[in-house]
Amino acid sequence: MNGIQIIDYTPELKEHIKTLNVEWLEKYFRVEPIDVVQLSDPQKEIIDKGGLIYYAMHNNKIVGTACLLKFTDTEYELGKMAVTASAQGLGIGKALMDHCLKVAQQLHLKTVLLYSNRSLGAAIHLYKKYGFREVPLERGHYERADIKMEKTIFTK
Repeated sequence: MNGIQIIDYTPELKEHIKTLNVEWLEKYFRVEPIDVVQLSDPQKEIIDKGGLIYYAMHNNKIVGTACLLKFTDTEYELGKMAVTASAQGLGIGKALMDHCLKVAQQLHLKTVLLYSNRSLGAAIHLYKKYGFREVPLERGHYERADIKMEKTIFTK
């Protein structure tokens, strides 16, 4: 897909998740305390808790990231998705989404959920295109979130 390669997280690539997410968060919102915790030690806060982190490479440079954060054995959050400004419009977000949903199927997850903000029209459109639907939003997960969406992967 347009020279985009999705690769797994490794400890050597630790800083990329933080750099990409901080760039994105500072552009649209602000870095929240939960972000600081997760991004400062992704191994402990995401990987060791059963989550997965992926990076998108384009022209041998890491330009995007996305995570599947474990809530339960059958429910994960699609989160920490960010694409650097210079690579936006290249299909990086779509490639990351395709990969994460393929992994969700391989893991036989029941549900993938996400938190977003309605001001991110292009992202909301992408989520709806992939079959995510709006569900009631509980307060307190992310201050910036004003919408919660989920996609059913497996019904059993």
